[in-house]
Amino acid sequence: MKQILLISDTHNFLDKALLKHIQQVDEVWHGGDIGTLEICDEIKKLRPLKAVFGNADGNDIRSVYPENLFFECEEVKVFMTHIGGYPGKYPAGIKQLIREHQPKLFICGHSHILKVIYDKENQLLCINPGAAGVHGFHQVKTAVRFEIDGSEIKNLAIIELGSRTSLTS
Repeated sequence: MKQILLISDTHNFLDKALLKHIQQVDEVWHGGDIGTLEICDEIKKLRPLKAVFGNADGNDIRSVYPENLFFECEEVKVFMTHIGGYPGKYPAGIKQLIREHQPKLFICGHSHILKVIYDKENQLLCINPGAAGVHGFHQVKTAVRFEIDGSEIKNLAIIELGSRTSLTS
């Protein structure tokens, strides 16, 4: 079993309240718009990190992290990208990659809107953790914690990190 903390859209802001949540999981996954490699370094001091670059990330991030990441965690096939949409609203290229790779878990960021939706057509769980940073229109900084146990995705929890306008929570 692995405990995962899913974050996105930090935009170069690592909330101190997030650090305790990072220490409570096995891995951190970042859905893009990281900001700088220093954010990644801070996370990697505490836990292993899997990440993709976002549209606002520079060449430093893009040279280290891919646009699309396909991997297995336990017995769950995962597809992570930054701009992915959601069931019924996937961009054409994402829809094609979902068909090709048939993940059980699809992760994206970009919208700053927390969404957890089961896609019946593609038989996958789609998670966008919202935004953990202070840049954007979202009102509350959010993250998602869950477990992967064999082929099961379970014990999903929404983490609210306080107001977007609050630099510390």
